[in-house]
Amino acid sequence: MADTKTALCVLETSHPPTYYLPPADIDMQKLKETRDNSFCEWKGIANYFDIISNNRQLTHVAWAYHKPTTIFIALKDHVAFYAHVMDACYVDGEKVTSQPGNFYGGWVTSNLVGPFKGEPGTMGW
Repeated sequence: MADTKTALCVLETSHPPTYYLPPADIDMQKLKETRDNSFCEWKGIANYFDIISNNRQLTHVAWAYHKPTTIFIALKDHVAFYAHVMDACYVDGEKVTSQPGNFYGGWVTSNLVGPFKGEPGTMGW
């Protein structure tokens, strides 16, 4: 389990925070990098990971930027997880809910107020 005190938090317009965890805080042996990727105009190319644990494989549970843009170099190789595919994700002991939709990776806690991108009709914001 990662300590969110060592995580990097990225805030984007109309998004709850996305937490990027250092690889040293993750059992990287349970993650298998896929060939799939996507492009973010701000951060660069995101590479995706599957997780293999307890004889289960879940696809596209996490992503990382191996060669982020200069302004986001601090994210290099840190891993972000989609809350909606994990059994549970926590911030300071509070179980989070996932950002609406399955594309974005924000973590929603009780102190956040939307609307957030990902809800119906918000993909074009």
